[in-house]
Amino acid sequence: MQEMVEGLKWDEACLNKYNKMLNKIPIFHREITKQIVPEKAVLNAKERGSFVVEECDVVRAFLTEVPKAFYSLMIRLMDDVGFDHKKYEEE
Repeated sequence: MQEMVEGLKWDEACLNKYNKMLNKIPIFHREITKQIVPEKAVLNAKERGSFVVEECDVVRAFLTEVPKAFYSLMIRLMDDVGFDHKKYEEE
């Protein structure tokens, strides 16, 4: 596990996927993504009672925080990096 965000560690595999996805996001959206998604992922982990940010937290953060106009791009990028978003889309 690596990197602390607001006192929580990130699962290493999850962090690697997040960083790969971040690098694929168009530059003009990247900075806002760096602010919003980790913050929401940490909140999601805390709501689960976890001290570790896991894939479910990050995927849910993307699904709830990214504007619908960018939904298809986000899904394509999640597929590219290996995030399993399908089980969280219907929630």
